Amino acid sequence: MFKTLSIVAVAWTFCLVVLGAYVRLSDAGLGCPDWPGCYGHPTPTQAQVEIKAELAKNPNGPVSVEKAWKEIVHRMFAGGLVVLVAALAVLAIKQRDQLRRSPALSIAIVLLICLQAAFGAWTVTMKLRPVIVTTHLLLGLSTLGLLMWSAMRQRDWAPIPREAGSLRFPAAVGLIVLICQIVLGGWTSTNYAATACEDFPTCQGQLLPKMAFHNSFAVDRELGMAPDGSKLTMDNLRAIHWTHRVGALLTFCYLGWLVLRLYRRSVLRSLAVAVGLVLLVQIGLGIGNVLLHLPLPAAVMHNAGAALLLCLMIAMNYRLARRR
Repeated sequence: MFKTLSIVAVAWTFCLVVLGAYVRLSDAGLGCPDWPGCYGHPTPTQAQVEIKAELAKNPNGPVSVEKAWKEIVHRMFAGGLVVLVAALAVLAIKQRDQLRRSPALSIAIVLLICLQAAFGAWTVTMKLRPVIVTTHLLLGLSTLGLLMWSAMRQRDWAPIPREAGSLRFPAAVGLIVLICQIVLGGWTSTNYAATACEDFPTCQGQLLPKMAFHNSFAVDRELGMAPDGSKLTMDNLRAIHWTHRVGALLTFCYLGWLVLRLYRRSVLRSLAVAVGLVLLVQIGLGIGNVLLHLPLPAAVMHNAGAALLLCLMIAMNYRLARRR
């Protein structure tokens, strides 16, 4: 039961991360501007009067019945994950002897999910403040990563040759590089800077376009604003986007090198190939998002690709940690 629930929790969390990206990218993050309900009601159906009143005041605003339902479905899906994670923690405690493992990881995931829920509420109540939304995204991916590690522990994997231990450190570095790039991607998305450069490989026709890094990565500010209350400029957004591009290049080069090294040494070849293929698709989606001006399906798939790469890199690191 624990093994089955672990796999279900990984799949559920992956879908929740993708669903969260869809809600954010379809501008539905404030579809219900309160939490946990919608204008104090359980669902948008009961909040029709309030939603229509808000639409009358601001027809092009973030509130509509469609957007409200997207946000509520996302919250319901998150609630389902809370139940799954709580069930895993209970099983881990009750069956610790059979599982032959401490329940500490399962309990830690429950605490992480509680923190994630708090940031989900603050995302709404603090009006999509970039640092809150980015942290919410990263906590979701952290939950996915820990659940993936927990699921990997439930199977008796064949140990890899001891001489392959030299690859453990490069793989750990690869995971750190990927996480840093995910942070940059989250910051780019939550600041709506994905379309700040409309061409590729140049940006506004230049390899080094006009940029303003001051305030671009300041965390203590509202969406679209600098800490002093002035508006962020396109030069600020371009700096965020350009930094994400540079990070993507470095990540592609390092993970590509790691994949080739694993493949040539015949260590975890199938996993290395999977990382390489997802990496190529991810780069293609990133370029497509720029050239096609961020079509919603491609943007959501780009987020899904990052989540899948994270799972694969965690699996790689887990396998490399088990040597003969």
